[in-house]
Amino acid sequence: MEPKLREKILERLDRDFKFKENKDWLQQGECPSCHKKELYTSKEHPWVLRCNRINHCGHEEHIKDLYSDLFESWSDRYPPAPENPNASADAYMRDARGFEIATLKGWYTQESFFDREKNIGTATVRFQLGQGVWWERFIDKAYRFGKQKANFRGSYGGMWWCPPSVNLANPDIRRIWIVEGIFDAIALVHKGEAAVAAMSTNNYPGDALEALAKAIELNGGRRPELVWGFDGDKAGRSFTRKYVTRCREEGWTATAAQIPTYRGKKRDWNDLLQADRLDEQNIEEYLYHGALLIAQTAQVKANLIYSRTGAVQFSFTFEQKLYWFKLDLDAFDKSIKAIEEKHPDLGRDELREMALKEANCVRSICNCQPEPLYYLKNEVTDEAWYYFRVDFPHDGPSVKGTFSAGQLCAPAEFKKRLLHLGAGAIWEGTSGQLDRLLSQWTTGIKTVKTVDFIGYSAEHKAYIFTDVAIAGEKVIEQNDEDYFDIGKLAIKSLSKSVKLAINPDLKAHRTDWLDKLYTCYGPRGIVVLAYWLGTLYAEQIRDRFESWPFVEIVGEPGSGKTTLIETLWKLLGREGYEGFDPQKGSMVGFLRSMAQVSNLPVVLIESDRSDDGDNAQGRPKQAFHWDSLKSLYNGGNLRTTGVKSGGLDTYEPQFRAALVIAQNAPVSASAAIMERLVHVYFDKSRQSDAGREAGIALARTTAAEMSGFLVKATTKAPVLQQLEAMQREYEKRLATAGVQNLRVQKNHAQLMCCVDALKAAAPVTTAQVDEAKDMLVQLALAREKALAREHPLVEQFWESFDYLDGTNEDGTGEAMLNHSRTADVIAVNLNHYVQLAAERRQQIPSMTDLKRVLKTSRERRFIDVKTVNSAIHERFNEQRSRHEGVKPKTLKCWVFQDPRHRAARP
Repeated sequence: MEPKLREKILERLDRDFKFKENKDWLQQGECPSCHKKELYTSKEHPWVLRCNRINHCGHEEHIKDLYSDLFESWSDRYPPAPENPNASADAYMRDARGFEIATLKGWYTQESFFDREKNIGTATVRFQLGQGVWWERFIDKAYRFGKQKANFRGSYGGMWWCPPSVNLANPDIRRIWIVEGIFDAIALVHKGEAAVAAMSTNNYPGDALEALAKAIELNGGRRPELVWGFDGDKAGRSFTRKYVTRCREEGWTATAAQIPTYRGKKRDWNDLLQADRLDEQNIEEYLYHGALLIAQTAQVKANLIYSRTGAVQFSFTFEQKLYWFKLDLDAFDKSIKAIEEKHPDLGRDELREMALKEANCVRSICNCQPEPLYYLKNEVTDEAWYYFRVDFPHDGPSVKGTFSAGQLCAPAEFKKRLLHLGAGAIWEGTSGQLDRLLSQWTTGIKTVKTVDFIGYSAEHKAYIFTDVAIAGEKVIEQNDEDYFDIGKLAIKSLSKSVKLAINPDLKAHRTDWLDKLYTCYGPRGIVVLAYWLGTLYAEQIRDRFESWPFVEIVGEPGSGKTTLIETLWKLLGREGYEGFDPQKGSMVGFLRSMAQVSNLPVVLIESDRSDDGDNAQGRPKQAFHWDSLKSLYNGGNLRTTGVKSGGLDTYEPQFRAALVIAQNAPVSASAAIMERLVHVYFDKSRQSDAGREAGIALARTTAAEMSGFLVKATTKAPVLQQLEAMQREYEKRLATAGVQNLRVQKNHAQLMCCVDALKAAAPVTTAQVDEAKDMLVQLALAREKALAREHPLVEQFWESFDYLDGTNEDGTGEAMLNHSRTADVIAVNLNHYVQLAAERRQQIPSMTDLKRVLKTSRERRFIDVKTVNSAIHERFNEQRSRHEGVKPKTLKCWVFQDPRHRAARP
């Protein structure tokens, strides 16, 4: 290890684990798995951290996984120089791969690779395979290239890469390892083995084997044994069995070696070299696992396991079926003797195999292969599951699903769940066999973290979507086991309701949608697009700046609101979706929908229904109450529910998303809600033939072609930086323009910052950006003007009050509704108001909604609801006939300040 790198690693280890030095070792660090002071590593070569509690913990972690940033950009840290043009490549091979580069001199060169479409480049380590054929590995932040970590030139079919120091025709070589990658071959060469790289699992190096066979014949030598050491994934195992059979048919002696999965982690030969697990004893273990892989029958495999372990009963898998071995010593001894008499020339292994078969020591207990992958737990609800993959002996695909603890402990429940999970999957074992299997399945099983929503997890600082996760600048696709490996973090979402089909391949991303969007919607479309961008950072914005506004998309029917919202959803990978109606379901369903996503929009549609709907036709009586959402502006809690436990625990899901309201009529709510809204109105003024064609094109563009926006927005858009730098400046600009409401300033200034950040995610022009920011100034001024108006229900009330209060059949002009005795006060009894309105056939607002908003009256300021000495009742009592009853002197009224100072009443 290079001294400078070692010094940085030791500095971080001391900071993070507080090791104590003991000669050549760092000891007594806190294990991140069991949290005991048992972690240790080598002081001179700190490649691997291990927990000393082997039986109870056994945690093991490579330094590259722990401090990946130290192993990413080699050209920056070790730039090439005239005296050493391979400086970056040397550092990579030495420090990232753990090789002794003195023995590799001349094996590789340092080159470069540039991706013109992504406009990024990297230094490479290049190896020649033949004339005009080479392979190179990217060494500078290879994650930027997605799945591509290396580059081939030329056809390598039938070839292999052979280390220059290895003479395969040497008669002293007794075995040759054939592995997948060049670094795997180099790792084995470091341990004295002869190894070559086939370069991929689907390349059978037939030409190279044929050439080697001829060279050996010319020298009169003996063919060495071939050891196929491909990776332990599905492709590696499948091709290993296939190639071993083919080699044997071609006259080679062949076997296999397999690296067992360790605590859910797959490792290759280079990993084992750095973990110091390539000694003779470990090599024997890998050859044993390879022999199990290529066993021809279940009896052969059982014999191998029995011979190595001596166990008299155990489970094992063969050809995607689950078997049970139980040794019946009496039957086995009888079979041995009988077979020896019939076939005295049989070898020991063949004799044992036939005896095991005749003694019926092996029987099938499941017609498929259930394999536990990892453990999942929801810490909030205390629910837990084991995630299984079930493979079948037929050509059908694997199925995956969860088993609860109860389903694993009871054979009947396990049988039902297995049959439900996979068609025709049948368990035939006993309770005792399931108990033994359960012990094997759960010991040391990997744990995967969970979130119960889709989107950004503030705790883990990563975006967790359906098939893609994004952390920093890295785009991580879901692995074969349906979770995301993000450095040391293994995580997945439990949510199945929201599915985003995000295409991480930016080469398939179209950019012409922006021009079509602008043609249809102009600067207002850019404003809503900027809000969509900012929504992807809603959690971070609320954390740093306390709030993130709501947006209100309203306008005439047919103005294109639905097309706009569906197009914006495609930018996030959601096809054919607009939003949900909060009044079509239960309150619990509504609140769950609000909690399903984080850093994504929640779009409420069609909430502007009339209060006088017809219940017989399924129309609600009341419009949606927007004031209930006020706390979501700051990311408040949605609801509180009890957790099923013996304690007092509660669950309070937080609003992590951003609120979008899309309807035909503007929102009518209290001033507190209205201040939180950015109001964007759409009409038909921009509609044209060109706009219609652009709208049709937008509707036909797929989410796969547009979802690159999300990838760019979450990896490259400087939203937070722009807010830090410019929010206050834009607030001052709005104040200068005449916007005095501080909350309105803040909301619109935040969107102006997002407009600036759009350039990193979409091809907006400078003119479009400036036009959108000017539009936001106008929207802010319009919002402040709207806030100065009374609530529409309040306006309707005062309009009807003024009419009814001055209506008198005798024309005297005396007050009919105002019970106050003073000129500057209005006192209204609402029941009296309803009665008089009914008599005069006046349409009035719903009393329930009116009482909710009447206190917000501005022009005639609300004072209180209190008992008033009625001037109207006094006048009535004075003028009543002897047949009329006396009205009470006092009654409860809503009291307001009257700025008109009307003349005092008698």
